[in-house]
Amino acid sequence: MIERIGRRRVSHGMVVTPEVGKYLAEVSHEIGRQIGILVDRRGQIEKIVVGTARGVFLPDMSSDKPGLARFRGVRLIHTHLHEEPLSEEDLTDLTLLRLDWITAIGVKPDGMPGLVYSAHLVAHNAEDHAWELTEPTTLYDLNPDFLEIIESLEEEFDRVRHAASPIEGRDRAILVHAATGSYESARESIAELEELARTTGLVVVDTVIQKRHMIDPKFIVGQGKLKELIGRSMQRGAEMIVFDMNLTAGQIKAVADFTELKILDRTQIILDIFAQRARTTEAKIQVELAQLKYLLPRLAEKNTAMSRLTGGIGGRGPGESKLEINRRRARDKIHRLEHEIEKIGQRRYVRRSLRKQHGLPVVSIVGYTNAGKSTLLNSLTHSDVTVEDKLFATLNPASRRLRFPKERDVIITDAVGLIRDLPPDLLSAFRATFEEVQDADLLLHVVDIGNPHFEHRISEVNGILRQLELDQKKTILLFNKTDLLQHEPVFNLCRIHDAIPLCAYDTSTFGALLDRMHQLLWQEPLVHHRDTSPTEQVESLHRL
Repeated sequence: MIERIGRRRVSHGMVVTPEVGKYLAEVSHEIGRQIGILVDRRGQIEKIVVGTARGVFLPDMSSDKPGLARFRGVRLIHTHLHEEPLSEEDLTDLTLLRLDWITAIGVKPDGMPGLVYSAHLVAHNAEDHAWELTEPTTLYDLNPDFLEIIESLEEEFDRVRHAASPIEGRDRAILVHAATGSYESARESIAELEELARTTGLVVVDTVIQKRHMIDPKFIVGQGKLKELIGRSMQRGAEMIVFDMNLTAGQIKAVADFTELKILDRTQIILDIFAQRARTTEAKIQVELAQLKYLLPRLAEKNTAMSRLTGGIGGRGPGESKLEINRRRARDKIHRLEHEIEKIGQRRYVRRSLRKQHGLPVVSIVGYTNAGKSTLLNSLTHSDVTVEDKLFATLNPASRRLRFPKERDVIITDAVGLIRDLPPDLLSAFRATFEEVQDADLLLHVVDIGNPHFEHRISEVNGILRQLELDQKKTILLFNKTDLLQHEPVFNLCRIHDAIPLCAYDTSTFGALLDRMHQLLWQEPLVHHRDTSPTEQVESLHRL
């Protein structure tokens, strides 16, 4: 009986012919089980599935993965023994498998076909669902223009995909944050992730926050939310999901297998930015070391998630050709790179020793990424260190000399920008860089006062400084970009936080900073003429 179903053919222009639908209902009624058939666009029955009285279980179809804006090319037609409408499981199969169509044929008590329920995927609808239910009908009233509808739907999805990213070659991503704390904190965090993602070159097409009591140990968010994300990815033309946290190898595999999308985490995004920014040999070594340390525990995973993990964003840079080597070779490479880092540290130690011999104080500029540290260095020392309105524009610390009166020279160093949840492997790889800060006599902590979350960023930087055992050093808190706020609010904020206001582009605002630096470095005030402006002070420091 089942074999006879396979010999039948469904008209390619219709969802299902009345003859096939009636036969499915009769057989299903006779055996007391749901029966399903998977039909391709030519009308050929590819697979027959015999389920239970309550549902059918579809075979693995991962080898038939469609294109980004395409459906799978098959439709599911199955029976419901009690004439019930499409279930949540049916709609899940439609979304997860990206089926052309799903149809349930109700079976009456006498074995005759009853109402027919159908659904298909849509690029958008009023309820923001990934699917759209059609009106219940009979086998004899089904829409005969099935293929025409499918082609128009695929064209619509393709238009959405190109509208989301008009620049070809740029990956599209949905950002996801699983919030266990306050919603405000979650919004701040995912806004920062969006800035990070855009810095890598990703096109962010959607952001999603799910409030949870605890993180799902396997899927991060609930399976229901993952199903929703699959639909959103099709509707918005996204190829990947980026999670606003650091994922384990098992979590990446589980989510990638469930969604058939590329899965990235926060660490990979940060590593990718570092890989793009690395220009010097030293920076490239440090980035490659951080990449390999991140990927080492994941190299054991032989699956499709690994191939998705190591391509494009999150897998580029100096170490790109090494990402799929075996664990033994990876460890050997890490050992060699760590040896190179040690030599870099030794060279930096020699330079620092020479400075100490000459009695040169060292001032390090620290702060959150993109707070204006390099701009301040350039303005203080008339330098041309690269300045960009991007995250992590500075990877290799730049050191410049600044002369104060009485032939007192100071070495000012621009450190790598800090950020919340900075990957431990990155801190470890850049330890030779942070040693410059460890030997500093004074820290200038630059804060972007124009950022609405500046207080949280101060706390994040202070936390990392404690982690690096730098929190006991003499520090001047600088509120930068004061030109973005009114004078009175800036004055009040500086009084509350004991900070000095300035605009890194404007040397006329440097007077209080120079006075405080001189006081802390030499325990005496900076002597200058009462009528001398801060700009002239900076100019005079360079002339001395």
